[in-house]
Amino acid sequence: MAKNFIDLVEWKDMSPALFAWKYPDHNLSMGTQLIVHESQEAVFFSKGEIAGEFGPGRHTLSTENLPVVSKLFGIPFGGRNPFTADVWFVNKRAPLDIDWRISKIIVSDPQFKYVPLVASGRYGLKVESSSRFLTELVGTVSTFDKKQITDHFSAMIEQYTKNAIVDFIRGNNVPVTEIGANLTEIANAVRAQMEPFWQRYGLALPGFYVTNVDIDESEQIGRKIIEAIASSSAQSIAGYTWQQQQAMDIAKNAVSGPGGDMGILGMAMLTGAFSGGGGGFANHMMQPPQQPGMMGQVPPAAPAMGQGAARPMRQFVFCSNCGKKYPTTSKFCPNCGDKYNPCPVCGADNMANAKRCVSCGTALVSSQDMSAQAGFACPSCGTPVSPGTKFCPNCGTKLS
Repeated sequence: MAKNFIDLVEWKDMSPALFAWKYPDHNLSMGTQLIVHESQEAVFFSKGEIAGEFGPGRHTLSTENLPVVSKLFGIPFGGRNPFTADVWFVNKRAPLDIDWRISKIIVSDPQFKYVPLVASGRYGLKVESSSRFLTELVGTVSTFDKKQITDHFSAMIEQYTKNAIVDFIRGNNVPVTEIGANLTEIANAVRAQMEPFWQRYGLALPGFYVTNVDIDESEQIGRKIIEAIASSSAQSIAGYTWQQQQAMDIAKNAVSGPGGDMGILGMAMLTGAFSGGGGGFANHMMQPPQQPGMMGQVPPAAPAMGQGAARPMRQFVFCSNCGKKYPTTSKFCPNCGDKYNPCPVCGADNMANAKRCVSCGTALVSSQDMSAQAGFACPSCGTPVSPGTKFCPNCGTKLS
């Protein structure tokens, strides 16, 4: 029987992908040499019980360091007595090389309502308690690698990751356009939710990273949101508004009508017949219709710019910044806070630096510019006036 004794037990070729490896032979004896390398730990199992745990170093198996085996087999003190046991070597390294990817994450957004997302990243796992890890997970297999980990816990990883991402975005009111600036915070939120779970299996989570959280282009709604964001960015860079974009699209469709011919509507738009003062085509298309006044009469149109006329009786406008409708009684857009800059002719909202009205095409000149160019302004309130005006239309001051 002595020739069957195992003289040396060792795990030489430790792969970084393996979390645990079982020595192929279980016929051991007191006096067998056990070598445990750095970043390894050896665990002995005999008759279903943990018989001993050994850290890095060279160990000689004996009744002193394997008292459970001595008790189970009735081995007397001293001598090279045989016994059977399974020896597991555990890899204590923590390589951060496990990739993950999650799809079908639905979050709410103040601008786009419901947004589908996909997320990806990388994490690492480290065996913290070898005995708990082997008892809870390994079972009867001879090796246990990172693929078995990810396959075994794929549903759990997806659940925890989705919940943490949605909770973070919702709890911090993060717009979908700013998610990329919060990847570190999102990763910390996911890690905080997952750590207690891994600890139950003797594992630690030394690193968890989120490399991307993107809008899901495989979903139709995702593609539309991406197009909307791209259009908004282009408008911001080029300096035109949502209303101007709609007017340009309408003009383009009118010009290139059926068959590619330029119809009457297209000719009228190009020659300015529908874009002059008094409302114009763009005004009717981009602004809500005027409400009739008393006795079914429509309020009169506003006088031309430069005559000190008050703003026309328009009840609603569309914000030049966000495109949302709001009443003309508001000085600022209730949706985005942009200041209401009315056209003096048609009352449409324009950007602060606009040179012409987006609705009627009227040239827009600030009070300061007009005063500097023409030199005609009320000395009391600064309101620009036309030459020959006798009284300021804004404050009533008599003008020389």
